Amino acid sequence: MLPGRLLFVMKTVKDMTPILQVGDRTITAEEIVPLLTSYQILPRLLVEIVIDRVIAPIICTPEEIADNYQQFCQQHQISSEAERQAWLQRYHMNPGQLAALATRSLRIEKFKQVLWGNKVESYFLSCKSQLDRVIYSLIRTQDMAIAQELYFRILEQEQSFAELARNYSHGSEARTGGCIGPVELSTCHPTLAKMLSVSQPGQLWTPMHIGEWVAIVRLEKLIPAQLDETMRQRLLNEMFAEWLQKQLNQLSDPIPQLVPPAKLASR
Repeated sequence: MLPGRLLFVMKTVKDMTPILQVGDRTITAEEIVPLLTSYQILPRLLVEIVIDRVIAPIICTPEEIADNYQQFCQQHQISSEAERQAWLQRYHMNPGQLAALATRSLRIEKFKQVLWGNKVESYFLSCKSQLDRVIYSLIRTQDMAIAQELYFRILEQEQSFAELARNYSHGSEARTGGCIGPVELSTCHPTLAKMLSVSQPGQLWTPMHIGEWVAIVRLEKLIPAQLDETMRQRLLNEMFAEWLQKQLNQLSDPIPQLVPPAKLASR
């Protein structure tokens, strides 16, 4: 199922054959690659070519084809033969191409399942600590003396964390009384994430430097990540995206350049 190494090269051509008419402009074969490049379409085209190559062997059942075709038509508001013909004409496609497009997403999902369906659980366990979510309270200042004073006010229950955050914190958390979350630990500053990952709910940390700030942090709640269907799909998507990027990185020219014919012949 895994494809071999892909090779993309572009020949330098002097072909003035018209291949596309857009309004009063005639576009030749020689102009296509420069246009794709200038509009930043070429990298996306390579992605789709790689995907089409690997999903080509994926087979859908007649029922799956019918269901996905119906869903595609509903999504694009194609409810009659006349509308179908108009859609085909608009996108310069034939019925076979439309049928392939209608099942493309399904074939991609099947490809993901074939390659990584039995690896999701181990992948989840390997990154679970970064997927856990937290709700925490934060006060940020750039003055250690002020931070120490605020810390002891909270510790001695002279004032609430929320009140002090609203009055003294320099970040956007001041608007929420210092409360942040739920957020995944992976989105936090590495120092902050490490603190929160070893905290107990209600634990108040003494002021410490986190980046450019002096921060007072208190964990309010830890929400462990669970491997439900939403998470499973997210991880499949991540593994597919990582694999796809590796495939693109292995191309001889990740963003193809025009290659002189002499050089092309020597390959």
